[in-house]
Amino acid sequence: MYGDNDNDVLLREGWQAFCQELADAGELIFRDTAPRADIDRAKGLRLLARNIALGLQFQLDNQDPGCPELMHYFDPVRKQGGDNTDALYRGAPINGELSYRISGYRGSAKYFAVTVLEDGNTPWGGGVIASLMGSDIEVDEHGFFEIILSPTPHTGHWIQTKPGAWRVTFREFFADWENEVPMDASIELLDREPVERMLTPEKVTEGLIRSARWVRESTEYWAMMIAHWKNRPHQFMSYRQLEDNDIDATPGGEPLIAYWQVAEDEALIVRVTPPKADYWAVEFGNHWWETMDYRYRLCSTNCHHAVLEDSGELLLVVSHDDPGLPNWLDPSGHEEGYITVRWMGAAHYPQPVCEKVARKDLFDCLPNNHKTITQEQRILQLRARRRGVLNRFKV
Repeated sequence: MYGDNDNDVLLREGWQAFCQELADAGELIFRDTAPRADIDRAKGLRLLARNIALGLQFQLDNQDPGCPELMHYFDPVRKQGGDNTDALYRGAPINGELSYRISGYRGSAKYFAVTVLEDGNTPWGGGVIASLMGSDIEVDEHGFFEIILSPTPHTGHWIQTKPGAWRVTFREFFADWENEVPMDASIELLDREPVERMLTPEKVTEGLIRSARWVRESTEYWAMMIAHWKNRPHQFMSYRQLEDNDIDATPGGEPLIAYWQVAEDEALIVRVTPPKADYWAVEFGNHWWETMDYRYRLCSTNCHHAVLEDSGELLLVVSHDDPGLPNWLDPSGHEEGYITVRWMGAAHYPQPVCEKVARKDLFDCLPNNHKTITQEQRILQLRARRRGVLNRFKV
């Protein structure tokens, strides 16, 4: 029945288990706590499908610390866990008992950080073992850098690893999307020559099943987490205030998150005065912790792009039609989701205040002489976003 290969049964059963795990993951979209609108159901399933590639990268294609590659995690069509609209995330698997060199062109992202983390009980690993900030990394006259990851001391930039070290992650947050340049670097194993292990039926079936399980568990994890904020809508709180759990946190600041709920005839006003910071940003997404399509929608702002009021206040407005305000957050057809503000390298972390109003009363609730934007300026604003995305992801 299965031909002449003794492993046909194993491979068929592995593929069926992979498919069944993904089928089971699909049920998460229909849980009682999930939004029931067509767009939320559709995007939930699309999120699962898009994350299959991410699961395969982590659990099958780039999971061997003996021959690692720096690969990007998220992009405009592959998202999860509140991806920062400004970000380019890259990383590689490592073994804390081995030594690695990471070298290349630093680039010019406004925020730059390297973290080494241990394995843990979340889909993204556990706590941070060590980190390096961009300001701590010296480059040569051509903009090139080198970092050594190893359990034993090295001269120059060195991150000490230990048994249990599992992954290295690079975070680049771009303020000026069109002009800041991404890093161009690679990772090299120093202890020995990297050797790609021969793929076997056992390894591929195990990797497929782990990949599908990661898709299900990661989606389930973030669905569980967002419920905390959904229970307290329009209140900004940090991750640490709700969940005492080690995870690969962004160094240098603590994101503040709120769950928003805005009907077609409503608007949400969010007000805060940004602190002096190395970098700050606002991201905006749906119930599935997925940012809106930042290539074509105005769904974020940051320390470079935001238009502040004369008082220094940042005025954000969520409404289903364009109100002609510079810092509009476009719900993109959704009526609920999340907002995150990030103050990085700031002396204090001001908490934004939310006010939900009737859409027809929006302008009565705004400050006098608030800033506005014309339709022509909006078009230019959106075109600049797409150019910035092309610059960052080189697509």
